[in-house]
Amino acid sequence: MKSKIIFVLGFTIAGLLSAIAQDTGHNNDVWFHYFGKNKLSDKWSFSFEATMRYANGLSEKQQYFIRPSVDYQLTKKLMVSAGYSHYETYVYGEPALNKTEIPENHYWLQGTFVHTAGNWKFTHRLRDENRMVGVAVGTKQADGSKTYDIDHYDYRNRLRYMFTINYPLVKKDGTTQLFGILGDEAFMNIGANAGATFMNQNRAIGGFGYNFNPHHQIQLCYIHQNIWNYTNTLQENNPTIRVSYFTNFDWYKKKK
Repeated sequence: MKSKIIFVLGFTIAGLLSAIAQDTGHNNDVWFHYFGKNKLSDKWSFSFEATMRYANGLSEKQQYFIRPSVDYQLTKKLMVSAGYSHYETYVYGEPALNKTEIPENHYWLQGTFVHTAGNWKFTHRLRDENRMVGVAVGTKQADGSKTYDIDHYDYRNRLRYMFTINYPLVKKDGTTQLFGILGDEAFMNIGANAGATFMNQNRAIGGFGYNFNPHHQIQLCYIHQNIWNYTNTLQENNPTIRVSYFTNFDWYKKKK
C-alpha cells in the first residue's frame, strides 16, 4: 500500500520539478466530463466519453474531445479496450501553447486492471495512443502579421499510465455511497517523432465521488495539470476543477 502511494507521489513530484526549466503559463481551468458504459453481453461493452474544458474559469475555451470505445472483459480484474478520440484544442492562456485551433485524431488500445485490498480499490490503466496531430504553418500577411492554418498532420505516439486509489467514506446497506479518490496520470512521448521532451503531461488527482445508485455517479476532483509543448520551450501549470458524471447501464441484463 505504501509503495503504491509513493509511486503516485513520485510521478507528481517529477512533473512539478520538470516545470522549473521552461517558460511557464498558468491557467485556472474548469472541466465538464461525461463517461458512460453500456454492457452488451457478459464480456462486451460499449463506452462513450466526452469532455468540454475551459481555461481561466469559463472565460476561454480550452479543449473538447469525444471518445467512443469497445471494451472486452478478459478476466474478472482485466479489461481491454480499443477506441477512437477526436480532440480540438483552442488558443487560450498567456502565453498560449498554440497559434491556432489544433485538431487531433487518436486510435488507441488500452488495458485496465482493477484489484482490491480490504476497503481499498486500486485501478491501473495503460493506454497506447496513435495520434494524428494537426500542424499549423504561418503565412505572412501584407501588414507583416501572420495567420496560421493547419497544413498537415504529424503522427505521434504517446503512452498514458493512470493509477488511482478509491476508499469508501460512507456506506449504506453495505453499498458505497461517498468515496475518496487519489491518483496520478503520466503522459509519455515515445517513438521517432516524440518531440523534445519525454513528458507530455502529468495530472495529480484528488477528490470525491458519490453513487446515487448502480447506474449514476458524480465526481468532483481537483487536478493539478502540467503540460509540456512539443519543443519543450513552454510549460503550463494549471490548477483544475473537474466535474464528472458517470453512467453504467446493463442492456444485456434487461433483455434476458
